[in-house]
Amino acid sequence: MQLFSLLSANPKLLDLVATIMGSAPRLAEIVARRAHVMDAILEPAFFGEMPDAGEVERRLAASLGEARAYEEALDRARIFTKEQQFLIGVRVISGTLSARRAGEAYARLADAILRQITSRVGAEFERVHGRIDGGRLALVAMGRLGGMEMTASSDLDLILLYDHAPGAEASDGPRPLAPTQYYARLTQRLVAALTAPTAEGKLYEVDFRLRPSGNAGPLATHVEAFARYHDGEAWTWEHMALTRARPVAGSAELGAEVAAIVARTLARPREADAILADIADMRARVEHEFGSRDPWDLKRVAGGIFDIDFIAQALQLVHGAAHPEILATSTEESLSRARDAGLLDAAAADVILPAIRLYNDLAQVIRVALPGPFKPAEAPRGVLELVARAGATPDVARLEVLLVDTEAAVRATFERLVGKVERRGGDAPKR
Repeated sequence: MQLFSLLSANPKLLDLVATIMGSAPRLAEIVARRAHVMDAILEPAFFGEMPDAGEVERRLAASLGEARAYEEALDRARIFTKEQQFLIGVRVISGTLSARRAGEAYARLADAILRQITSRVGAEFERVHGRIDGGRLALVAMGRLGGMEMTASSDLDLILLYDHAPGAEASDGPRPLAPTQYYARLTQRLVAALTAPTAEGKLYEVDFRLRPSGNAGPLATHVEAFARYHDGEAWTWEHMALTRARPVAGSAELGAEVAAIVARTLARPREADAILADIADMRARVEHEFGSRDPWDLKRVAGGIFDIDFIAQALQLVHGAAHPEILATSTEESLSRARDAGLLDAAAADVILPAIRLYNDLAQVIRVALPGPFKPAEAPRGVLELVARAGATPDVARLEVLLVDTEAAVRATFERLVGKVERRGGDAPKR
């Protein structure tokens, strides 16, 4: 009855609840399963400033600190994450949180979860296997998490790097392990802690395929092997992925060393023509394997998010040596810096910067509202209105016209700046 009294006394709150129920099936489903998530919306400060990274982690640590067992901590982490994702989503659909700030909020939440879970997994692991002499690990975010451009449904792309004393042969616990086995098993435990379905579901889907040599390489990599790999063996696409690398958990000292390796790698002089040819070929390969003709498939469609990401990565790899100031894990930030440095001409900037903002605005709303892809012909009216509003158009039909035109302009810009999207024979050369 208290909720109904509050709603009747607060028409704006009633409108927000109606928006959730009518325009965001994904959020409405969360309310149906966890009605108490509405409590935070009733707080007067809800639409004020978003909590910063320190506040998010303090709240999470306080919740996990009440757990009486490791398994309970994992459940509490899942509850906390789902509730915080819901609150971010409500801010997105209410129009009080921009796409960029939403991406950062989702990433801050994931960062906090990774730090806390990595610490607890490590402590639980040490109880059985002990410690490695001088052992340190660094968990490195890649992809959307690394760029702080996450949406409500983003997976976590991660790499785990480690170091230890030169003479370390085994851990000192009841069940000792050699260093390589120790960190591989620890990584497996971390993956399980994040992905295993408990009574409260999963935390995140995770992907470790961006580690050196991908699935063919070890699950955890010694930091010196990581440095050697990127000095001489890595493919161009792996250096593209490295533009988003951001240490997020583990040893702060090792994280700083990893950041220095990444910066050194990205600032290496490169042959521009060869890099651009590799990147154009990689875009063609991705399009051949995963391409889409659906203008609402914002990532994979020709002229979509992938095109803009690849442009930003091309600029960083080609110009990073002479202009390290353009290096940034965020696509939009890197492009803005390249424009300010005179490396991205005005005509290109006027196409791709508004485009990435439009795509991100739409992606945030769609991922919050729907559990699957957006299909205008099948979407409820409330969702159509929400998406049209996110695209600043009167209706979805006109928004689709804008999307098609924007995607065509982005693809033309990609081919002017990087190269034609057509497959070359054989494998792309390593750089």
